[in-house]
Amino acid sequence: MSKMIFINLPVADLERSKLFYEAIGARNEPKFTDDNAAMMVLSDAIYVMLLKHPFYSTFTGKPIADAHRSSQVILALSVDSPAEVDALVQKAGSAGGATDPGPKQELGGMMYERSFEDPDGHHWEAVWMDPKAAEQGASAFQEA
Repeated sequence: MSKMIFINLPVADLERSKLFYEAIGARNEPKFTDDNAAMMVLSDAIYVMLLKHPFYSTFTGKPIADAHRSSQVILALSVDSPAEVDALVQKAGSAGGATDPGPKQELGGMMYERSFEDPDGHHWEAVWMDPKAAEQGASAFQEA
């Protein structure tokens, strides 16, 4: 079995969050969705688990951070073109998210990145990298 990533996010309003993630292209998996949580499939390997606050709290003794006021993680999704970066950020804004909470990054036609927040303030980036520059690694970006 190939490795998968499950991103667990605390959410205040499960239905609102499901609608947001569907609007940006995720698919709800009903087999792992109930009144406390929803599995949203971003790809064959990436799953976002939306967990109501009380349910999320059963997994940790730490307080749930207010992602509108503090940052704990930035999640990045790769896309296939700069146009898809813009389209994903636009979809997020149209679905009730905040657009461009972080700076846009354009590195000499080798990389293009914008960001958005979901309704709970979780920070996401949409990133496109030129495949040739990505093959060269970090040195290609330092020269830009």
